[in-house]
Amino acid sequence: MAPDPDALRRPLVPLDFLKRKNTPDVPTPTVGPPPTGSVTLPEEVVAQDFQLKLYYAGKTSEGVRMKAGPEAMAELPSMLVGLAKAEIEVVEPLPIEFSQATPTIAHPSEAMQWLNAHHVHSPITRHALVVLESIDAIDLAFDTFVCSLLDGEIDTSGYPEYNAVVGGVAAHWDEATGDMICRAVVGWGGRGVRGDTDRIGAKLLAGLLTNVLANQHAMGLTAIDRPVPAAGRGGLVCAHCGFASAHERAFYCPKCGMRLLRG
Repeated sequence: MAPDPDALRRPLVPLDFLKRKNTPDVPTPTVGPPPTGSVTLPEEVVAQDFQLKLYYAGKTSEGVRMKAGPEAMAELPSMLVGLAKAEIEVVEPLPIEFSQATPTIAHPSEAMQWLNAHHVHSPITRHALVVLESIDAIDLAFDTFVCSLLDGEIDTSGYPEYNAVVGGVAAHWDEATGDMICRAVVGWGGRGVRGDTDRIGAKLLAGLLTNVLANQHAMGLTAIDRPVPAAGRGGLVCAHCGFASAHERAFYCPKCGMRLLRG
């Protein structure tokens, strides 16, 4: 069929029905002022509690007077034989440059001195020093400390568990006679419950004291008169071993037991 020529000349019909109807303007909602009512406080505030409980404890025996001489000092590690469950380490008195060393993180300079002085020791010995120095059971201004793990287990990093017992023998030189005074020392603690560790510690302390008394240089029990280190000033330098004592009133070198010469 041929196209109608008149249809091409007809005006186009507007497609009004496809146009979008005009939408009326929607008024913008107005934000009113915040409510003026007061907030009621609860009768009880719900809080999260945080606590960290550290328990350090230890025991020391009576002193045992030993015959003066380097032989007695050399035999200190043998007093732990039969009781030690790990390597036996000897911790010597600290020289004057570490006179302020303490295992307390609240005092950064003293804590840094302590780390520098004891970083060479094993985790077991460092743990023992933290416990026993914190409770003033030993004082490395004049004590020589022979230490090991005596009971319990260690964790994966090598440190004793909270209920493990550490310790050994602490020795110092009597300022009056120059004799060596030994005493048994045990300690334990950390995060955890004490349990029956106190009973185990007492049993180990008795075993250590028995070993000390059985030594050939032992002269019997004696009262302990531990020296008191002077605060702020150091003592003399030992002419025999070169040790600089932190105890200015010392008569005998804390390390080798030789008489300190005074000018």
